Amino acid sequence: MFRLILIAVVTVVIVKFTTFGWQGFYRVQEFSLRDKSLPDRLKQHVVKLSGEIGERSIFRYPQLTRAADYITEQFRKCGLSVKFQEYLVYEKKVKNIIAEKAGDKKPEEIIILGAHYDTCFNPGANDNASAVAGLLELASLMSQEKNSRTIRFIAFVNEEPPFFKTKDMGSLLYARRAREEEENIKAAVILETIGYYSNKLFSQRYPMLLGPFYPNRANFIAVVGNFTNRRLVKEVNTCFRQYSQFPIRSAVLFDFVAGVDFSDHWSFWQNEFPAIMVTDTAFYRYSHYHSNSDTYEKLNYRSLAAVVEGLKPVLSNLAE
Repeated sequence: MFRLILIAVVTVVIVKFTTFGWQGFYRVQEFSLRDKSLPDRLKQHVVKLSGEIGERSIFRYPQLTRAADYITEQFRKCGLSVKFQEYLVYEKKVKNIIAEKAGDKKPEEIIILGAHYDTCFNPGANDNASAVAGLLELASLMSQEKNSRTIRFIAFVNEEPPFFKTKDMGSLLYARRAREEEENIKAAVILETIGYYSNKLFSQRYPMLLGPFYPNRANFIAVVGNFTNRRLVKEVNTCFRQYSQFPIRSAVLFDFVAGVDFSDHWSFWQNEFPAIMVTDTAFYRYSHYHSNSDTYEKLNYRSLAAVVEGLKPVLSNLAE
């Protein structure tokens, strides 16, 4: 009996210890930004969505509608054509917002950059106004670029509970229709909680047993995928490193690992489209996840801007 208790205790300690990062106790080196005003623009989007509008869901329908109107307005300011994919949930009309920049050489080949704009009964500054802000600014930056393939910037509705992984999830509806219509989606890059960073020791957690392979401090962005999408993970990771000083880490994991499929990329996996998630790792570092304390002043807009600037060449590369 004593041996069994000892083994159990040792196992729990080992598992617990491996949820913390082991690698690199260093702080992020200073990085430069090409666009000095980008942090302020990103903050303005986050403040608008999470501070002024607040909780955004079908249970706060006027706020959800206001958020959709704001996103639509911002897309149109970029000169992009905007379409809506509308459907009914609880007898209320909800919609995915799709802004498109047509490709000039291979318009039938499609690259998707997406983020959900609803929240989980909270202001949702990091989850997911930070990602929507990144989506809007990348749409603006890319609107001035040439692209061989078509790029679709999509704000998805109903990613959060109780709709996650149900027929009413906006991205699942989109991906299913895209499969039915045999659309040639080459890659979907989904932005999910990309605004929180910390240089504090032991600020980053992981699924058990992964800690020895990853950093101790929560000061990086991550690109995550399953084994089917490992090549896309590598391509995004390599391109980001080539053009950005900001640290990035990649993870190719089994679907059942907690958090690996916790966003709209899951919907594309279900319909056999290539997809990955770009994330700050959400609840593995952010204690305010799905909480009323997820407010805009907790985010690091300079780091968020560095991530956006690093993703621009990634998107350009995919679109070529």
